[in-house]
Amino acid sequence: MDADPALERAFELAGSYLAGVRSRPVWWRLPYEQMVERLRCPLQRESLPAEQVVAELAGWADPGLAATGSGRYFGFVVGGAQPAALGADWLALAWDQNAGLLNLAPAASAAETVAAGWILELLDLPREAAVGFTTGATVSGFVCLGAARHRVLAQAGHDVEARGLAGGPPVRILAGADRHISIDLAVRYLGLGTDNVELVDTDEDGRIDVQDLRRRLSNGSGPTIVCLQAGEVHTGAFDQFAPAISAAREAGAWVHVDGAFGLWARAGNRARTLTEGVDAADSWSTDAHKTLNVPYDSGLAIVRDADAMVAAFGVHGDYLMPGSTSEPHDKTPEMSRRARGFAIWAALRAMGADGVAALPDRLHDRAVRMAEGIRRIEGARVHNEVVFTQVMASFGDDDQTEEVGRRLLADGTAAITPATWRGRKVQRISLSNWCTTEADVDATVEALSRISAEIRA
Repeated sequence: MDADPALERAFELAGSYLAGVRSRPVWWRLPYEQMVERLRCPLQRESLPAEQVVAELAGWADPGLAATGSGRYFGFVVGGAQPAALGADWLALAWDQNAGLLNLAPAASAAETVAAGWILELLDLPREAAVGFTTGATVSGFVCLGAARHRVLAQAGHDVEARGLAGGPPVRILAGADRHISIDLAVRYLGLGTDNVELVDTDEDGRIDVQDLRRRLSNGSGPTIVCLQAGEVHTGAFDQFAPAISAAREAGAWVHVDGAFGLWARAGNRARTLTEGVDAADSWSTDAHKTLNVPYDSGLAIVRDADAMVAAFGVHGDYLMPGSTSEPHDKTPEMSRRARGFAIWAALRAMGADGVAALPDRLHDRAVRMAEGIRRIEGARVHNEVVFTQVMASFGDDDQTEEVGRRLLADGTAAITPATWRGRKVQRISLSNWCTTEADVDATVEALSRISAEIRA
């Protein structure tokens, strides 16, 4: 089979898309239901030329694509893709390596090992920690809490891997009331039960109340996991790590930090102060496809106790050709997976330590500029202290705020997404893209001002 025509056509179409991504509408133009109808047809019996299928796919998909690579995409918490990382990801797809085993793909495993060392250095986390390369922070949180489950139950004399949860002591999970829902998912996946999650009070921006944490820890006993947060998904707030971890340590608890986008603040120059004391935790989960801006399907599970990670996820078989050290699949729930480390290695190599440090600070500067611009809009209000990359705003009453968001998406200038905070409808604006400029921020503020004025009129 000659792959060249299809690959050449794909490269041409991808290049055309990237060249125009900053000028196209930022939000999609056709919703899911219409996209299904647009593509629906009987599957033909005969084969088709590969290059024809590639072109057909690009033409069909275009109106259903959001311009997440645009500097004006502020929806959810979605980063873009740096050129070096995107190029490396294309190579990873072409090489098609299975990165689950050292001896199956030595280059892929080596890239992960080197990138992991760089990450621990940049984030100033324990150098002995193990790093697993996952699909994203949700699975990374699952991996970290899986290691935590192993360790706290082993300390209680229960072998959960051999005996399961039956007969073992219940595991307490303490998490802030404004935790990310992925914590609850991980608890469910691990069979720990969401009824065992105790919600700790939080302040107006979602930071955990350390005094309430201490009180709850002292009112219970047994195997305990405390979940903290580096970057609340609405407000961007960071927990007070030093006193919270100290309280957990006194109770003998494992401490996990959900840092999906916020953990990268630790690599910054100014933003680093937000993470003071976070290195004293036991595990950390983050995304590379958010603040670091590598292509999607890229998360990191970082666990200080490498033995606990391997005990929870390691697997052995004589046919697996074991290497000289722990295998990549000992650190994640996947035995077969794509080579995620190439893109992360390329992103870090291209930016260098100074570039990585500048990125979170620059994103914070853009967020501050966005907030300042929104405050100048009549009737608008910024609801959070802008400590990192999140801006949460309203534009009048709940109905007006929702309508501003809907009209902005239809307008296509920028993308922001709705949320509810403390009973109020808000629009959440996440500054996560490496290529967002001051001009992008100003254009978004102008569009919000114009649309807000139209609604008031």
